[in-house]
Amino acid sequence: MNSLQDKDATTADTEPSVQTAIIIAGRVFVPAGDVETFITEAQATYPVAAANPGNVLISFCVEDAATGTVTVLEQWTSQEALDRHLATPEVMALFAKWSPHMR
Repeated sequence: MNSLQDKDATTADTEPSVQTAIIIAGRVFVPAGDVETFITEAQATYPVAAANPGNVLISFCVEDAATGTVTVLEQWTSQEALDRHLATPEVMALFAKWSPHMR
């Protein structure tokens, strides 16, 4: 091997691999009086997400209780992993209950 080939081989071995990621970052708004209940129920889906091998991160937190603002952060390795999560009975029930109250 010549030195250029050696350099290319070394670079390829040390560069991080590129991975697909689906990132969800945003806010949802629920009635201020219901924000703590919503957070509790949304966070109850953490174990469901953790059981999905495509889940990297999931987080729901109160940003502003007075306005019912909740920050949502999620990272998934693929659209398929996210779709699997959204199709679970627990997540479907969460959306069925809260969708009429969220904006």
